[in-house]
Amino acid sequence: MHSETALIIIFGAVYFLLAGGIIRRYLIKEEKDMEQKGKVALITGGGTGIGKATSLMLAKLGINVVINYSKSVKDAEATLEEVKKLGVKGMVYQADVSKDAENRKMVQDVISEFGRIDILVNNAGTTDFVNLEDLEGLKDEYWDRAFDTNVKGLFTLSRACTAELKRNKGCVINVSSIAGITGRGSSIAYAASKAAALSVTRSLAIVLAPEVRVNAVAPGIVLTRWVAGKEDHIEKLSGNTPLGRAAYPEDVAEVIVGLVKSDYVTGQTIVIDGGVTLSR
Repeated sequence: MHSETALIIIFGAVYFLLAGGIIRRYLIKEEKDMEQKGKVALITGGGTGIGKATSLMLAKLGINVVINYSKSVKDAEATLEEVKKLGVKGMVYQADVSKDAENRKMVQDVISEFGRIDILVNNAGTTDFVNLEDLEGLKDEYWDRAFDTNVKGLFTLSRACTAELKRNKGCVINVSSIAGITGRGSSIAYAASKAAALSVTRSLAIVLAPEVRVNAVAPGIVLTRWVAGKEDHIEKLSGNTPLGRAAYPEDVAEVIVGLVKSDYVTGQTIVIDGGVTLSR
């Protein structure tokens, strides 16, 4: 009887500890989520693909969302309607992120409208599809377009937001690509621009600390309109993925939201490729 009683006490204690741990983790998560309410996120390319998924996930946390777009006004407005249905404020804003002056004006106008910026997601990107072997086909304008948007735009918008992000102890998440790690992608220029974006991420993490955290995500192939109709490209870059599929926008958005809520991560690149880079 004594041994049975002892076992009951031990099992009871273990159950109590486990239950307590689960409750504690739940309360911490709830606290982290509550901390986000009322913040303002500026998301470039926020109306489609990864940007749209991120806009909606942040809105579910009570974060007000500014959806930047360059040309896709209908998509941006449709996403805004979905955001508003989640009970937060939002707006769409047209700006070409490759242009410093437009970035600076966008930041000023967002602050005038919402009073603050806490989160910057540099999601806008561009590419021209050129086979890696086609060296002569990689025109100068393709290099310029990739670097103007994917690198310089990311930097100049981050710079324009710096004072506000420091004031609010905010964060920056840059959407790069595994192309910047593997050298494979839609073109050599694109891969090079995404590698440069990772370098800028680390540099900004150094110079904006301790007030601002700066991180990057590096997705593999994501099923968005970018790759619609390019089945050969999808198969080439995501075939034999250990997890058996390409990524959905929501897969990337979940990691972005995690980085928004993490207080002790900066200067890091999170790869989201289903394990593709394990075999390369």
